[in-house]
Amino acid sequence: MIRCFLAIDLPDALRPQLALVQGELKKSRGDVRWVAVGNIHLTLKFFGNVPDTEIDPLTQAAREVAAQQEPFKLQVTAAGAFPNMKSPRVIWLGLGGDVIPLAQMYHKLEKAFAALGHLPEGRAFNPHLTLGRVKSPANRHRLALALEQLPPLNWPPFQVNEIILFKSTLTPKGSIYTPLQAIPLGK
Repeated sequence: MIRCFLAIDLPDALRPQLALVQGELKKSRGDVRWVAVGNIHLTLKFFGNVPDTEIDPLTQAAREVAAQQEPFKLQVTAAGAFPNMKSPRVIWLGLGGDVIPLAQMYHKLEKAFAALGHLPEGRAFNPHLTLGRVKSPANRHRLALALEQLPPLNWPPFQVNEIILFKSTLTPKGSIYTPLQAIPLGK
């Protein structure tokens, strides 16, 4: 069995900015399990544990969808939280830019994976980069305030040329993500 997910990885140039945002939010002393900056990505589909024999069919389905999608640009827009800013459980950065092509590709991927027995998400697609998950209510109010007080994120857009199937290995020190297949966009 392989624990895996399909994602858009981020350019290394964004990582220092992500670290700065996390650093500002950490000052709130909220009880948050922060995602390692090197692991932050845009998840397109989390498969969980799948038999080794499913990796090739999943990769092929992703390749067929990706071949129909020209590269596009995304841009980090603003910080947010699920379920909301007042009671954050998941801290994230939203994405803008070419979100229509992104959403179209996402829905085609969901359809292709559903044909292989991987049911679609039960909620609307909301492209975001997870920064951390709140573990307890300790300092949650201060964390919410820190989120609201973040300055505007006027970061340059980044080009998306591929999607990646990652293996996720759980360890006591956090997850380790290993690329299994890089799948280029466009023909």
